[in-house]
Amino acid sequence: MFGCIRWIIILALVAVAIGAGWLLRDRWPANPSAEERNASATLWQPLSPEAAERARAAVQRLSSNRGPVFETLYAGDVASYIFEELARQLPRSAEDVHAAVIGERMYVMATVRLSELGGAAVLGPLASMLSERDTIRFGGVFEVVRPGLAQFRVQEIRVRDFPVPVRLIPRLLQQTRRGARPEGLSDDGLALTIPPHIGDVRIANGRVTMYKNVP
Repeated sequence: MFGCIRWIIILALVAVAIGAGWLLRDRWPANPSAEERNASATLWQPLSPEAAERARAAVQRLSSNRGPVFETLYAGDVASYIFEELARQLPRSAEDVHAAVIGERMYVMATVRLSELGGAAVLGPLASMLSERDTIRFGGVFEVVRPGLAQFRVQEIRVRDFPVPVRLIPRLLQQTRRGARPEGLSDDGLALTIPPHIGDVRIANGRVTMYKNVP
């Protein structure tokens, strides 16, 4: 008899655990995608003057009438080249900036002072789980708005390992943005000044490809 009661209690506890798990299923971490599983093996490239010079030379080659119609570069080269533009829109405290291409997105990662992101007013309860300075990662794609102006459309932000809800991305960017937003820029975009002869920028296979604006 006591054996039956013990098993009834065990089964009841299992049922409660299963029920609690089902109710909390929305809080479970999502299964990582293949891209996320490979992210740890991705070569994050630091920004450097040498990398910026490689990108600058590629952009210059595209300006020639007899030059190539596209140039393919590593993420670190592109990020180094546009760093001055990005630096004006990233928090002032950004340090240890790296870049990588994962899947069809380019990522920029840096350590920042979270108070510059709006703290609890923007991050909510997440702010209490983080350090005063922590890692932030932006992921997105490039889009040419018009000749001379492109934008980096931010599709993902992670603070440490915590994803920021997509609906909060424009608000967070507004918090960090300095200066007026150019006309035509998306709410989730970071403005980038580009040479007018650059017509398109695409991301694939771990590289960033710039295309000449062919009439």
